[in-house]
Amino acid sequence: MEITFNNKKLKTLYETGQCNKYKLDKNTKESFFEVVAILESSKDIHDLWKIRSLNFEKLKGFKNRYSVRLSSKWRLEMTIDWQNEIMTVGIINLEDISNHYGG
Repeated sequence: MEITFNNKKLKTLYETGQCNKYKLDKNTKESFFEVVAILESSKDIHDLWKIRSLNFEKLKGFKNRYSVRLSSKWRLEMTIDWQNEIMTVGIINLEDISNHYGG
């Protein structure tokens, strides 16, 4: 699926490996790059569901916001512009990295 960045700081992190906003440890940064590669290479939403370690889920309280696990502490949040009626293929818009459950 196609990936876009709706967050300039997140795009900077992806392009340079550094960003002052996100104070991530080395393993979480590596996980970020791995997860973005997985998102880019996925054909549809079923590919993301198959990788249980991502814990791909729809966020409660949002109409079109989803997240995947980067670590036990951090999640990558995104929106998806669905390209088909059955909502399996879309453009993934990366929005933010958030602290998961305040952990």
